[in-house]
Amino acid sequence: MSVGVPGSLVGIGISMSERVRVHGVAVILLLVVLATGVAASARRLRVPAPSLLVVAGLLVALVPGVPVIQVAPDVVGLVVLPPLLYAAGQDLPWRELRPVWAPVTVLAVGLVLASAAAVSLVAVAVTPLSGAMAFVLGAVLASTDPVAVTALGRRLSLPARLRALIQAESLFNDATSLVLVRVAVAGAVSGAALAPGRGAAQFLLLAGGGVAVGAVVAGGVALIRWRTEDPVLETVTALVTPYAAYIAAEAAHLSGITAVVVASVVLAGQATRLTNARIRLQVHAVYDTVVFLLESVVFSLIGLQLPALIRAVGGPDWLWLAQAGAITATLLAVRAVWVFPLWLAVPRRRGRARPPWTVPVVVSWAGARGVLPLAAALSIPLTVGAERDLVLLLTTAVIVITLVAQGSTLGPLVRRSGVAVPPGQARSEEAAARAAMSRAALAYLDEVDRLDAAPSVAVAQLRQMLTARPADTDGAGPVLRQLRRDVIAIEAAELTRLYEDGVISADTRRQLQRRLDLEETSLDD
Repeated sequence: MSVGVPGSLVGIGISMSERVRVHGVAVILLLVVLATGVAASARRLRVPAPSLLVVAGLLVALVPGVPVIQVAPDVVGLVVLPPLLYAAGQDLPWRELRPVWAPVTVLAVGLVLASAAAVSLVAVAVTPLSGAMAFVLGAVLASTDPVAVTALGRRLSLPARLRALIQAESLFNDATSLVLVRVAVAGAVSGAALAPGRGAAQFLLLAGGGVAVGAVVAGGVALIRWRTEDPVLETVTALVTPYAAYIAAEAAHLSGITAVVVASVVLAGQATRLTNARIRLQVHAVYDTVVFLLESVVFSLIGLQLPALIRAVGGPDWLWLAQAGAITATLLAVRAVWVFPLWLAVPRRRGRARPPWTVPVVVSWAGARGVLPLAAALSIPLTVGAERDLVLLLTTAVIVITLVAQGSTLGPLVRRSGVAVPPGQARSEEAAARAAMSRAALAYLDEVDRLDAAPSVAVAQLRQMLTARPADTDGAGPVLRQLRRDVIAIEAAELTRLYEDGVISADTRRQLQRRLDLEETSLDD
């Protein structure tokens, strides 16, 4: 008998008795605990956590007695995906996106369409899927995954522009892919061929409407966050924002994923203007925890459900693996065919020296699939029948192959290719930024001293504090504390100027802003 987990808080259906159903919930909790150990091991082994989590989930599924867990179709798309996409977009502010918008557009639209077409042709040749369902499979697998790519990118010392290119492509090609999936599924369910013109019109409506909804939601959220200083309300608003964008767009029959991505990118550039230090620290802490839990569970579930999908599809042993291998090779080949011409075109379009050939190699290899293709495959209606099971199996298999193979080798490839930023460069950039911030702060103190705007003793004491961070304000009076807050505001303004002028990267800005936030909140203790 097929029974759902009570309360639908977990959102996972488990086919078994009451006792085993409880065991299914225990497995989910075990995955969270396991993910903590996996994340710690990944840092020591210098292996991406998503790759280890998928392998861990697969190993857990092979343990005798572990219940068969089936992910409900709406859980990943509605519950898991919006906050993960929103968090990925927060790592990509507008300044990082502007220099790479042209190649991102080519990859996010052209490469997605080419990948979908190529995979559908290969799937027709090597699988029993019909032409319509083969195109659905191609649309599902056509985009790289922002959750996986961002998780992999956090540990790689990529140049700022290259990292922005890879992350921006993974964000925006998801919107293209999911809109294409919606169009492809409609054609497969109806059994009627979709005219290219009608399909293009539907695509533009879904994507363009999603952009509009995302911008409107971002504007409304900005107004709310601008008018409140309640940490709890701010945190709730930050958690609700991706769901509000997604649900609003989907209710209007538009692209919810596009709305979430646009809202995230717009709000990312306004973060320091909308909130104070204490709220930023609290929101980041809560969001980091939520993202870790969601990523841990969903990547583990990808590996956990693979054996059950294999049994459900049946057929000749290991035939599915050969099919998945052929599809993965097709995705890699098509990606390389699109990336290398873009690399060759860079000098002609921009009048700049051509980047080393290792750059397109890294970009070509940074195309892991992950959570989003799984959500797209799960969204296929159950009425499709057995072909849905095969699409889900092949999708999961390709995800596992790319996360394990590409995810575990991307780091060594980046290091050996010479593309990685030297560790000393990041330290030098941070030191230069701190020196500029100190100069701005000392200049402000000189002006305060000249105008007698604060007691000379407090100014002199703060000058001394600035020479060694963190500043020791224990026992300091209210005058000194207020003067220190004013100086922190000057340093934050200088940090923003350095970032907007392109002197420092987004990573350096985030690290130094966090230090300023921690220092400012310590003044309230």
